[in-house]
Amino acid sequence: MDAADVPTETVRVLLVDDQELFRRGLRMVLEADPGLDIEEAHDGPSGVAQATASAPDVVLLDVRMPGMSGPQAAAAIKEVAPSARIIMLTASDEESDLLESIRNGASGYLLKDSSVDQVSDAVRRVATGQSLISPPMATRLLEEFRLLATRGEPPRGTKLSDRELEVLRLVAVGNNNREIGQKLFISENTVKNHVRNILEKLQLRSRVEAATYAVRERLLDLP
Repeated sequence: MDAADVPTETVRVLLVDDQELFRRGLRMVLEADPGLDIEEAHDGPSGVAQATASAPDVVLLDVRMPGMSGPQAAAAIKEVAPSARIIMLTASDEESDLLESIRNGASGYLLKDSSVDQVSDAVRRVATGQSLISPPMATRLLEEFRLLATRGEPPRGTKLSDRELEVLRLVAVGNNNREIGQKLFISENTVKNHVRNILEKLQLRSRVEAATYAVRERLLDLP
C-alpha cells in the first residue's frame, strides 16, 4: 500500500465473532498495532448494538454465528452506522456466503487462515475505501467467470419454468437454499432440486455462474 493510502488517524475496529478464543486471540495480536483501536462483540445483535454506540470505522465480522448470521448483522450495522466498512472474516469458502455478504454491504471477504499481517493490511485498505477478497476466493471467482465467458450461450430453446426463474433470481442476490425455501414456502430439498435443474438446463457449474447469467440476461431488478 502506498504511504498516501495509509490512514493517518487511528482506525476504530469492531471485531464480531462468537468464538471467544479466536476473538480474544485476534484482538490481542491486532492491538500490537498502535494505529488500530479494537473493540469486540460476541454475536450479531451485540455487534449491532456496539456499532450503534461507537460508530466504528471497520467491522470484522464472522459469517456463521448463531441467531443472527454475519450477512444479516452486516445489513443491520450498515443501517445504524452507514460509514462503517465491513470485512467478513470467516472459515466459510462458500460462494453463496460471499455473494450474500457483498449484497448486504460487505467491502471485504477474508478467510480465517489469513495471516495477521493480511488482516491488518485489509483493515487499513478497507478503511481508505478499498474493497478486497481473499486471494483463494478471488481466484475461484475469476475462474468461474472465465469459464462462463468462454462456455457460450445455453442451448437454443432452453427455457426455465416460472418457479425456476424465481429461484434463480433469489440465488443471484445471495440467498442460500434455506432462505429461498422460506421466501417461496417450499422445502430446502425442493430448492436444491430447482437449483440442480437450473444449472443443468443452462449448462452452468455453480451458483456464481448462475448469478452472473442472471445479471447478464437482465433477470434482476437492479437500480
